[in-house]
Amino acid sequence: MKNTLKVLVLSIGLIVVTPAIAESPTDVFAKCMVDTLSGKERKNLAKWISFSIAAHPEIKPYSSASQKDIKESDEYVGKLITRLLTVNCPDELKKAYKSDPLAVQKAFELVGRVAMQEIMTNQEVMKSLTSYAQYADKEKINKILAEK
Repeated sequence: MKNTLKVLVLSIGLIVVTPAIAESPTDVFAKCMVDTLSGKERKNLAKWISFSIAAHPEIKPYSSASQKDIKESDEYVGKLITRLLTVNCPDELKKAYKSDPLAVQKAFELVGRVAMQEIMTNQEVMKSLTSYAQYADKEKINKILAEK
């Protein structure tokens, strides 16, 4: 019983004494934006990102996105971003921007990662991303990994 009481007192002491890890205003802002997005919105953001990547001259020949598709995606994302910044997270935006002029960029990096994670959970996407493995020389790779 005495040991149980000591453990309990020590545990409570640690909880009271340990300071809470404060999130930066940028972290709070990014979290607000991510938490506000629905799965459908994340997928639409990932689509917009893929359209943007497909604009690269070396990738463009492989894209079948029409100008209409791209314009509709741009409009959707423009409205979504406006909503996130002005309706869902305006206070967080103000605080983050005052503390770090790069806060918006940093927050959107997280939003982009989350949008891509939404797409990566699809079984067909994962199959496509890992299909290269059948052509990789696993013996050569494992030999290097086994070296000391």
